[in-house]
Amino acid sequence: MKKLVILPLLLFILQTGFAQDLRVNTYAGYAFKDKVDSYYSSSSYFEGTIQDGFRWGLGVEYHIPDRGAIEIQYLRQDTNAPTTYLDQGIFNNIQNTNFDVAINWVMLNGTRYFPINETVEPFAGAGVGMGIFGVDNPDNGNSNSATKFSWQIRGGSNFWLADNIAFRIQASLLSATQAIGGGLYFGTGGVGGGLSSYSTLYQFGFDGGLVFRIPKN
Repeated sequence: MKKLVILPLLLFILQTGFAQDLRVNTYAGYAFKDKVDSYYSSSSYFEGTIQDGFRWGLGVEYHIPDRGAIEIQYLRQDTNAPTTYLDQGIFNNIQNTNFDVAINWVMLNGTRYFPINETVEPFAGAGVGMGIFGVDNPDNGNSNSATKFSWQIRGGSNFWLADNIAFRIQASLLSATQAIGGGLYFGTGGVGGGLSSYSTLYQFGFDGGLVFRIPKN
């Protein structure tokens, strides 16, 4: 349910009369893998990899007259995280689980555009928001979730194909602070206690998509 938080925000923007300077950005791309680990002690640790894969999303962007913009953005990735973990006193042996992971990003972005001509429109920007992580353990059917503070930096360009349609390409770095750790992974195993340390997630990716500019009234 948490991933639906973006919908009321998008509706709010549409209802406040911003449609005269509104763009809708679509995203489809590739997020690279990232290693997450923590060694709380020699007998208490975890190490895993958030796997790479397809990522999609949607953004609603309001443009300010001086060519700046504010965007509410939602991104989604379904992936896996092969993880090895050990916590003596709880587990008798080293555990290995390939967790199913759903990653949702809800971001508020500021973007600055630097148009070269009517066709090419480079941009750079940054944003803050939250990463919502859902984890399922395929070994026992248990699941857990966590919501963490996140930030983003990105750059790319729009290429206008017509007055109201553009092709967008960008590179981005998304990070969720102290997102992956014992409270998330080991909670899905149905055990109490476990590791209390966490690892920050960094996701570098490339995205492409279409931009739809809503015509002015």
